[in-house]
Amino acid sequence: MPRIKRGVTVHRRHKKVLALTKGHRATRHSLYKRAHESMIHALSYAYAHRRERKGDMRRLWIVRVSAASRAQGLSYAQFIYGLKKSGIEINRKILADMAVREPEAFASLVTAAKGKLES
Repeated sequence: MPRIKRGVTVHRRHKKVLALTKGHRATRHSLYKRAHESMIHALSYAYAHRRERKGDMRRLWIVRVSAASRAQGLSYAQFIYGLKKSGIEINRKILADMAVREPEAFASLVTAAKGKLES
């Protein structure tokens, strides 16, 4: 049984890791062992932050809707409650987009919410 030399396989694997860590600081992009550790951390952070981004975006939308509704004289909580009472089911992403791109349409939503709060 001939012995197996794994030089090509190992070299290819090392090159793949070093390519993934291109741009990392110091030895984290040049020494295989350090680069492998760096790659594992980077990939786990990327995975976690892809999930975290969903919450970040929701917070951004809430801030935008809050600012636009306050400009119309209604707090965010009152605005959302008024929309819910009036049966308007628009998610925060669309509301934030409307607040930025279509202020007139957003203003009409605020007046609808105000109307339901007063009655």
